[in-house]
Amino acid sequence: MSGISLRALQPALDRHHYVDGESFERESEVLRREWTCIGRLDELGLARSGQLLPQRRAVVEFHNESIIITSDEAGSLHAFANVCRHRGSQLVPVESTVPTDACDAKSLRCPYHSWTYGLDGRLLHAPHTEDVDVNNSAFGLNALRADAWGGFLWLTEDLEAPMVVDALSPVPDRVRRYPLDTLVVGRHLEYSVAANWKVLAENYNECYHCGPVHPELSRLVPAFAGGGAGLEWEDGIPHRDGAWTFTLSGTSDRAPFPDLDDAERVRHKGELVYPNLLLSLAAEHVAAFVLRPTAVDRTEVICELLFAADEFTRPGFDPSDAADLWDLVNRQDWAICESVQRGMTSRYYSQGWFAPMEDAALDIRRWLLPRLERYGGDIGG
Repeated sequence: MSGISLRALQPALDRHHYVDGESFERESEVLRREWTCIGRLDELGLARSGQLLPQRRAVVEFHNESIIITSDEAGSLHAFANVCRHRGSQLVPVESTVPTDACDAKSLRCPYHSWTYGLDGRLLHAPHTEDVDVNNSAFGLNALRADAWGGFLWLTEDLEAPMVVDALSPVPDRVRRYPLDTLVVGRHLEYSVAANWKVLAENYNECYHCGPVHPELSRLVPAFAGGGAGLEWEDGIPHRDGAWTFTLSGTSDRAPFPDLDDAERVRHKGELVYPNLLLSLAAEHVAAFVLRPTAVDRTEVICELLFAADEFTRPGFDPSDAADLWDLVNRQDWAICESVQRGMTSRYYSQGWFAPMEDAALDIRRWLLPRLERYGGDIGG
């Protein structure tokens, strides 16, 4: 064991958390009660330049469910199951998990029998029910909670959950100098990864693998090649001499975000925002990864590179220097994560172990296990 006592190794989650379908379904019930990142508000058609647009309607996917998002006259966000309370038709017919284009809306009308709902989910009109005692207040759409932080849409089934900015603390304070609300998508990358979402989250949260898996990245950030021990993520990780951002060259003609402190202008930061948002923060762009678990062994990943709006609109804007590096690093990560998933399905695998330099990866246990225990009685043990 190269001098590392077995007692220094910490047990990872048991195998069933990664490969068992019933465990995935039980876990999904927990995740639905947590604030889940859905995507950029601008990209969903619900905001412009960081400001919510009033009287808009969009349809998104939330843990394999179709959800309608509305912004009312005051610009407040609402979320409802895309299911009419009359006979179950989708209010907005969706044949796949691909989001529909957002549009202006003053109400929501079911295409089946024209039951009509307000943007706040109230039943407004049920045609030809004049002789029936229909209690409109009892037939409102099934509601979820919607909120915004960092320019992202967030959803939860927990109607009593705290505001998302409070639930995500202390992350919002740690990234407060990055203008997340107003950044725009300069490059959109999508991946389908044959691995459990927790494998991806754990991989993101440690750099023990960086030396063998990411040689190009390790040349840009030499500290990554050392196994990840002692990295001070809150202070940021320095690049090699002459480099200051995450691009192929380590430099860029794009200006750093104006409110960054001196360290943030030359160092790299990363945040795992449980359960499904990964933020990689460079001086002049942010790589945002949204994980969408679709099966116990499949995760869809949306990677969007975010830039300042004035840089995005500048003539000659070209994000390829950042996008090419990220696509390379991403594919290296997904390949090793798929290898991990295949290994975990082996009869010879029962449980993994965390070495000391992987302490951050232990967060998955600290985050998930208390929630499984908390909700266990409600979701069948």
